Amino acid sequence: MFRRTFWFTAGAAAGVWATTKVNRKLKQLTPESLAAQAADKAIETGHKLKDFALDVREGMIRREAELGGALGLEAPVDPELPVRQHFAVEAADAAGTGKPATHRKLPYNSYNRNEDH
Repeated sequence: MFRRTFWFTAGAAAGVWATTKVNRKLKQLTPESLAAQAADKAIETGHKLKDFALDVREGMIRREAELGGALGLEAPVDPELPVRQHFAVEAADAAGTGKPATHRKLPYNSYNRNEDH
């Protein structure tokens, strides 16, 4: 009698456990849950890419400083040497007033055949 009661209880517990496990897995596979998981992974990947870009930028700045020091680009200027002017690239506004524009426009040639001309 006790043996049958033990096995009945063990079977019922195993059935409840298996049913709970299956229901949890089914909830994980619903479209809403899959969409939420994909969104979380996308956000996580975006954070990792941002951290990577910041690390690359930091390394780039550090390397530029090293190269500038090695090449003497940051050395003080000798007053007896002639000064060479460096001109910055600035685009004039569309009105032709000669004032620098707030942004620089590059020539844009579209090779899109579907674009209206």
